[in-house]
Amino acid sequence: MKKLVAVAATVLIVGCSAEPAIQTGPEAETTFDGLVRIDNARFAMAWVDPDIDLTQYSKIMPGGAEFEFRNVQKTSAMAARRSNESEFWISDTDKQRLVDLVSDTFTEELQRSEHFTFTEEAGPDTMIITGALHDIVSRVPPEDVGRSEIWLRSLGEATLIIELRDSLSNEVIYRAVERRAVESQSQMIRAHTATSWAEVRRWARRWATRLREGLDSIHQ
Repeated sequence: MKKLVAVAATVLIVGCSAEPAIQTGPEAETTFDGLVRIDNARFAMAWVDPDIDLTQYSKIMPGGAEFEFRNVQKTSAMAARRSNESEFWISDTDKQRLVDLVSDTFTEELQRSEHFTFTEEAGPDTMIITGALHDIVSRVPPEDVGRSEIWLRSLGEATLIIELRDSLSNEVIYRAVERRAVESQSQMIRAHTATSWAEVRRWARRWATRLREGLDSIHQ
């Protein structure tokens, strides 16, 4: 499978402590393409086509994924040590590693779905998933910035954008947007190569699990 689901982290309308609800009435927040805001949704901001019955879908079609990194100037370890910068350059190697890690994690998790299967063909029971991670930024300074250990609350962050489209009409039926940091829920994180990538994997896994659970909840 292509890196389709790289960042497809869903949605759907369940999973919060408060009951989710689609806004109604003249004050309902509506997007340019007719989606209506969901209050108490799985993601910080989410919109859905209120006229679509999501239970008609049982297949997922790869729709592509996009990764966009914040433009941060490369500096030496010495300059990083002396500055108060909180954003750091990411090498091309690490950018590709992030793309591969997130892509593989989402693919693995979605393959565990109890109600959805992958397909390469459009159909009335198929929805296309497209996703993106925008404005990806690293908070981790160069490893040789100093000999002392570095502990951080956040290793980085990115903005998630996910869209679900009907595979026949190509119309967007759901959109979610949320900015999320790579951080530990209970403690500081040691900025070390192995530790950092392990946290990134856990971060991706949490999003991927929410995607799978959100999709499966449609049919439960």
